[in-house]
Amino acid sequence: MTEVRFTHIGGPTVLIEFGGWRLLTDPTFDPPGRTYSFGWGTSSRKLTGPAVRAADLPQVDAVLLSHVHHGDNLDDAGRALLPAAGTIVTTSSGARSLPWPARGLRAGQRTRLEAPGRPPIDITATPCRHGPPLSRPIVGEVTGFSLTWPGQTHGPLWITGDTVYHRALRRAAAAIRPGTVLLHLGGVGFPLTGPLHYTMTARQAVRLCRTITPRTVLPVHYEGWQHFRQGRDGIEHDLLRAPKQIRGLFHWLPAGSAEQVRV
Repeated sequence: MTEVRFTHIGGPTVLIEFGGWRLLTDPTFDPPGRTYSFGWGTSSRKLTGPAVRAADLPQVDAVLLSHVHHGDNLDDAGRALLPAAGTIVTTSSGARSLPWPARGLRAGQRTRLEAPGRPPIDITATPCRHGPPLSRPIVGEVTGFSLTWPGQTHGPLWITGDTVYHRALRRAAAAIRPGTVLLHLGGVGFPLTGPLHYTMTARQAVRLCRTITPRTVLPVHYEGWQHFRQGRDGIEHDLLRAPKQIRGLFHWLPAGSAEQVRV
């Protein structure tokens, strides 16, 4: 059984530590106040800063970057960290666009992290649809990550990435059967696109959990930005309608403090 330390830094950014490894997801470390363009007339203002400063991070062995083209998943301060990261794993198009070496994966492709004295980590890219059907040419390529390593008891660690609930996601989740899920929520939306969502809502998350019944769900990517339409209060309100078994899966990581989870 592996004890994993999760530190929620803000938005989608989480420091994951176990077995001598330090992994960082979607680094965002800019201060609040700036408005970021997401293209096609959409934008969002950053409302809160990181709970941990970039300067206070330990040395990071790998960055798991769901996509490179949105400021709420990779901002300027986060981008400045990439050259010092041991490995960058991201989408195939994202890897081509970065000025530093990166491992680019398409859904279903796998890479391995290895280091002396540490358990090897197999990373498999999982499908994401960052918006409504047929939106990929507009919103770009996004990926999630399934992580497996020796000693896991409850199944893989799955980082969903920015995605709505859709058929390919459901099929991949059922095949992975994750034990722990870092679940990107927030119900992202913009005035320009009306009621359309670009990440999962709590109701979609409940549908997903009914499919895979993980042991632990760790919500991220739901606070700190103007374009998040469903924050923690809204998520918890919708979870009240879910079966008790599903509600009990959700665990809220404290901002800036390491939380230990058995994986």
